[in-house]
Amino acid sequence: MKIYIDPFTYEDPNEAVREFAKEIDVSFVKIEEVIGAGEFGEVYKGRLKLPGKREIYVAIKTLKAGYSEKQRRDFLSEASIMGQFDHPNIIRLEGVVTKSRPVMIITEFMENGALDSFLRQNDGQFTVIQLVGMLRGIAAGMKYLSEMNYVHRDLAARNILVNSNLVCKVSDFGLSRYLQDDTSDPTYTSS
Repeated sequence: MKIYIDPFTYEDPNEAVREFAKEIDVSFVKIEEVIGAGEFGEVYKGRLKLPGKREIYVAIKTLKAGYSEKQRRDFLSEASIMGQFDHPNIIRLEGVVTKSRPVMIITEFMENGALDSFLRQNDGQFTVIQLVGMLRGIAAGMKYLSEMNYVHRDLAARNILVNSNLVCKVSDFGLSRYLQDDTSDPTYTSS
């Protein structure tokens, strides 16, 4: 079984990015429209056309101008984490752009967006079987993360993305951390 590594254990965070995320030339990326905003910057819908591959829609997270080195490190740590996962219910990292500005994290595009708003917009329109299928996908993604010794730390409907086939994928690994195998429990005493 593959061992997953917390990118925060690297002395040079750029090394973790190089190891776990593929660098994409910015000329292969076309930004189209803003679809959201996050802690570090805006999120766009765009297209990615890699040599020898078909063009695909992607989501592009950008790091806003004027960032500190710590903000850059924290932003790219999410890509270093995502790049270690390979599961149908975990958002897929396509790669990163770090050699030009803005710095970008590029992931697969999920047509229906965040689960919370998707369910509100389509209230009462799903069968029990469809809803159970969506829940099973989320559970499968979380089980996979648990097997990798990762704790997501922010599982919420806003961090689950839904594609056009109603497949749900866990996203937003900004708060994820590697779960150490340290089994020592704190000892409490009373006097």
